Amino acid sequence: MKKILTVFLICLVSQFSTFYVIAGSDGSLEINNKIKEQNADVKDCFETVNRGIFAFNQGLDKVFFKPIAKGYRYLPKPIRSGTSNALSNLSNLVTIPNNILQGQFTEAGINSLRFSINTTLGIAGIFDVASYYGLKKLDKEDYGQTLGTWGVKEGCYFVLPVLGPTTVRDTLGSIVNLTGGDAWYNVTVANDTEHFENSDYYYSRLTTGIDFRAKNLEAFNSLENNSIDLYASVRSLYLQDRNRKILNSKETTETMNDDDWEEIDVQ
Repeated sequence: MKKILTVFLICLVSQFSTFYVIAGSDGSLEINNKIKEQNADVKDCFETVNRGIFAFNQGLDKVFFKPIAKGYRYLPKPIRSGTSNALSNLSNLVTIPNNILQGQFTEAGINSLRFSINTTLGIAGIFDVASYYGLKKLDKEDYGQTLGTWGVKEGCYFVLPVLGPTTVRDTLGSIVNLTGGDAWYNVTVANDTEHFENSDYYYSRLTTGIDFRAKNLEAFNSLENNSIDLYASVRSLYLQDRNRKILNSKETTETMNDDDWEEIDVQ
């Protein structure tokens, strides 16, 4: 039962953090065409089942996640910002090894410095002190992206209950987190340490999902209201976003926001 709960909470955030609203592009035509070609190659092997699971997830979001996200936005902005900063700081524990695996050694160095500075001077990452020293926040990386840069194909697209859209490749990437690829998981769940509890990891993952959902209430509403076929829109946007991240393309000019709360107007 504990293993099931672990997988559930680890991937819970994926339902939210993979929905992107792409409004336009300023990247090269060559990259854009490459992304479209790759998306066309991805098969929706279980579309009928996927659509049913997608509808279930949408209903769950309306009765559970969305109300919690609305309540979260009533918290004082400093609390929300500090929480977001701390969660972003923890994400470096996955980003840094993936920077190295992808040959991004400069980015790995910057993220390592950011993590060290923010964990110490920033009090466990609550304050983004590193940015004041000119070490700006970089894009997050994960093992699914790394597999993509190594040439591993997406495999079938499918939708998981609660966990949302994914591909075979991204699922394999997520499993790496449970087998030693996530240092935060290692010190909280995989190993018995006196400083952390298993629940610390579960709460951090759940809070990440709620934090992201709260930042993007309007963006989700816009996507739902303006899509003729919401399922097809989410599938396309998910695949486009994953390919853009793998190619390190800056083509996406408008996405759901994952920045600090100070930079977000939630009026």
